[in-house]
Amino acid sequence: MGLTHFNDQGRAKMVDVSSKDITLRTAVAGGTVNVNAETFSLIETGRMKKGDVLSVAQVAGIMAAKRNSDLIPMCHPIAITGVDISFELDSERHMIHIYAAVRCKGETGVEMEALTAVSVTALTIYDMCKAVQKDIVIDNIRLIRKSGGKSGDYHKQGETV
Repeated sequence: MGLTHFNDQGRAKMVDVSSKDITLRTAVAGGTVNVNAETFSLIETGRMKKGDVLSVAQVAGIMAAKRNSDLIPMCHPIAITGVDISFELDSERHMIHIYAAVRCKGETGVEMEALTAVSVTALTIYDMCKAVQKDIVIDNIRLIRKSGGKSGDYHKQGETV
């Protein structure tokens, strides 16, 4: 299988997906934000000076999924039919687990939209908390599962989401 994002002159191109079938495409991505106990408490109780961290981050993630093709050069603009950002708070390890689920009916998948949503959600958490903690760690951004399309379904082993 040759490289798909290069033309005959070896220059970048966007792949033509017009011959692909329109199918339901879904993707779920995840990531983690690691903070200290003080920052975690401020997030959990909604007492961060900049406001409700998780609500703002959730909206930022949804917006990021919708704008993915503006950020990643070879991604197609996609008519997304749904985006859901959810969180799991791990108070023992002071971790915020982020999950982004994206859906569309189209010719190409939504993996990049889900990954971008998680990334921007995590960056927004960082931005809203950086005044109280500088060493926040964003970690383990990954595709958890996808469905639809010619390449079939994928589910990352060991993931339960």
